Amino acid sequence: MKKLMTLAIFFGFLIITAQEKKSGTIQLQIDNIENDKGQMLIGLYDSEDNWLSKIYVGKVAKITDGSAEITFENVPLGVYAISVFHDEDNNGKLKTFLGIPAESTGSSNNAPARFGPPKWEDAKFTLAEKTVHQKIAL
Repeated sequence: MKKLMTLAIFFGFLIITAQEKKSGTIQLQIDNIENDKGQMLIGLYDSEDNWLSKIYVGKVAKITDGSAEITFENVPLGVYAISVFHDEDNNGKLKTFLGIPAESTGSSNNAPARFGPPKWEDAKFTLAEKTVHQKIAL
């Protein structure tokens, strides 16, 4: 009976462990922010279909001395991309002029925005380990 109980506990632990989703942390540093006015709005995206349209996790970061840092914790391992903008007037929206951003923007891997927004292929990165570091320069 004791052996049967031990086996049941062991297999129960294995099942629970197998069902646990592995997750990691994304540490983001944003540099070259023109001034410390306003805030940085940050979007973490989890697929090409959602890129720049449906944020997986959104965060706000305080700007200090032209830099901002934020951490995304307990993120399931996978492929992601990050988009940021300097919300200088604190209105929660990206200010544009004729469809062109009037506030500074950036994305993971410092993906270029040529004749339109950055491409998912250029901005995506893989969270395959415990911690991934991303640096974005505006």
